[in-house]
Amino acid sequence: MSKYVKVSNEVQHALDNNLPVVALESTIISHGMPYPQNVETALKVERIVKQAGCVPATVAVIGGVLTVGCSTQDIELLGKRGTSVAKVSRRDLPVIVAEGKDGATTVAGTMYACSLAGVSVFATGGIGGAHRNSETTMDISADLDELQQTDVMVVCAGAKSILDIGLTLECLETRGVPVIGYKTDEMPAFYTQRSGYKVDYRLDSAKQIAKSFYAKQQLKLHGGMLVVNPIPDEYAMDKTYIDENINKALAEADELGITGKQITPFLLDKIQKLTQGKSLDANIQLVYNNVRLACEIAKELCQLKR
Repeated sequence: MSKYVKVSNEVQHALDNNLPVVALESTIISHGMPYPQNVETALKVERIVKQAGCVPATVAVIGGVLTVGCSTQDIELLGKRGTSVAKVSRRDLPVIVAEGKDGATTVAGTMYACSLAGVSVFATGGIGGAHRNSETTMDISADLDELQQTDVMVVCAGAKSILDIGLTLECLETRGVPVIGYKTDEMPAFYTQRSGYKVDYRLDSAKQIAKSFYAKQQLKLHGGMLVVNPIPDEYAMDKTYIDENINKALAEADELGITGKQITPFLLDKIQKLTQGKSLDANIQLVYNNVRLACEIAKELCQLKR
């Protein structure tokens, strides 16, 4: 690796020996949750990965180095600094790295780091996508383009509820990204299990998902695969209730003129306050759920490569 990229010894050892690695993003630490829940969640996620027999690889830019496999100290740094840390997508990497700054990687930024290191499976909360009214604003997340061009599987609870999920799925179809529902025919909507939109394929086991991704790799079909995993029943929120609060948050963002990369963290924080913390609890639990599934897929993928 170059001086700009660092893979931890633990992660590199796993990759060299065909051991399962699950990548984790860092924007969820700095921009997705308040301190100290963000650090507690990030460290628990790493413990869940290890307990499942896999190696965690939290990704971030630390002191200008794109790091695949952050230390506990790195995670503490990102959590304490919160939104003062740069939010780093693909477009931001050159400047943040060159300036020697710290940065929390988005889904797109994390996927790119995974591709450099050779990590195939990445777990997160929800992906970015087409924002509401994006047919006129063109506010569409770089996550979708990254899924088109980067050979990494992303396991999530669907697109964030604040987005236009139907348009997000149309964008993914145009980009040739397969959307796989784990034990579901319907695209989940982050806090809720249903959105009213169908996924491309339903697969009911980690082994089936791994086999499909492996076949994609062998066919040299470049680009990622999106695996959507509904939030567990006991943590799912009522759709009408969460939609009402999303609409309130969107209206306030519009009044304040908040747009671009600031919109998602603003909305998530506002929704958390409107729901008196219920949305944060749901967010944490769906991340844990996605990580557990990602671990099972990563292990099955290693079996296929033997």
